[in-house]
Amino acid sequence: MNNHRTSSSDAYPTFNTEKVRDSYLLQSLFNKGQLDLVYTDLDRAIVGSAVPTDTDLTLEAGDQLRSDYFCERRELGIINLAGPGVVTVDGTSYALENRECLYVGRGSKSISFSSNKSDNCAEFYLLSYPAHATYPTTHAVVADANKLELGSSEEANERHLYQYIHENGIQSCQLVMGYTVLQTGSVWNTMPPHTHDRRSEVYCYFDIAQGHRVAHFMGEPQETRALWMGEKDIALSPSWSIHSGVGTGSYAFIWGMGGENQRFDDMDGFPISELR
Repeated sequence: MNNHRTSSSDAYPTFNTEKVRDSYLLQSLFNKGQLDLVYTDLDRAIVGSAVPTDTDLTLEAGDQLRSDYFCERRELGIINLAGPGVVTVDGTSYALENRECLYVGRGSKSISFSSNKSDNCAEFYLLSYPAHATYPTTHAVVADANKLELGSSEEANERHLYQYIHENGIQSCQLVMGYTVLQTGSVWNTMPPHTHDRRSEVYCYFDIAQGHRVAHFMGEPQETRALWMGEKDIALSPSWSIHSGVGTGSYAFIWGMGGENQRFDDMDGFPISELR
């Protein structure tokens, strides 16, 4: 597990492109045969990936957590982004197809990952936050998600949002998680943008075609920057930052949050005309 520190909102305006990317962009994940974890200073979120091939991968606590096992004081959200695989939690196996989700509750001691086929391996995306309450481990397929149709073709932001872990879905302590798919001809997500003063957010972009990119806009509304994102790149979004993206082609993204509440509408929007 690696440590990753972001910057304060005061220091951020002085950063050049390299420093902004070093602080808010993760590109070290999804390596075949590896389980990679990054401990961040955004509400102590841990972002990770597990890409098992021929052998199982086991999730361990690491020195940073000072705990006997990973979920001793944490909860964990998992979404599979590739071939079929299995997540085993305390002896119970959960088969996850592409884009399916598993929530793992606090107190789960043994967590491992495997792929059905090594030549079409699963790619598990992991997001974890501290938890002070225990909820049951729960598997959800795509049909179980709460599907919201948002945006419009006129504004080039028509999209389908799939909510898995949220206040009216899979129950959790503070973790909220799901994914969004842009519809044909639409390129913008979350425009006009907003902030969450009571939550941090993490974006994992995927299904980006080779040679294409997503420009992820971040920063305070009067001091924005762009992170150019590729396949399975991850943007860290502090509570003071907007989070909005536009793609040069079709794409999707996993969104995940942790904080004081799980309300979908707890956000502060900003008029497009006032962005700088």
